Amino acid sequence: MRVVEKRITVSRRGFLKGSGVAAASVTALSAGSLMMPARDALAAGFTQLGAGPGKTLLVMARDIFPHDRISDRYYMLAIEPYDAMAAKDPALKKLILDGVAQLDRLAMASFRKPYADVPTETERLGLLYAIERGAFFQKIKGDMVTGFYNNKAVWPLFGEEGSSWEKGGYVDRGFDDIDWLPQA
Repeated sequence: MRVVEKRITVSRRGFLKGSGVAAASVTALSAGSLMMPARDALAAGFTQLGAGPGKTLLVMARDIFPHDRISDRYYMLAIEPYDAMAAKDPALKKLILDGVAQLDRLAMASFRKPYADVPTETERLGLLYAIERGAFFQKIKGDMVTGFYNNKAVWPLFGEEGSSWEKGGYVDRGFDDIDWLPQA
């Protein structure tokens, strides 16, 4: 039996026409996803707590531990476990939802918008100071310390190389590199 290879030939005009349609489709799809702000898109994954509380937790986490050079996705890695835990722990879910509602009420009273939509960090910090002694704030702040700073993906962003004992310790790996201190 003879095998015949079939070749599809496309003219230059047909190729350009087809690629133009494909490019327009990709552009339309991209524009649709760009309409949703990044924080909203990240918070949309909160199925138990909801997107609104997810966005509030994300903004709150950034306000408590602000690092302008660090992307929202690293903060999200620290707060997304709340959604899974809320499914198993009704008390935690209530604490978070009540805390978010309280924060939003304060923001609405002062700025006529929810906490996550208050435009400046300084204004949001004033709202956080109002709730800082409460259980909700203390829970989020306490968990963020380990959830955010113990994330090995964040360490290089701070210049941290991670554990050193496997590599002989810090003595030969920059222990005394203190070029940021003025010399006496």
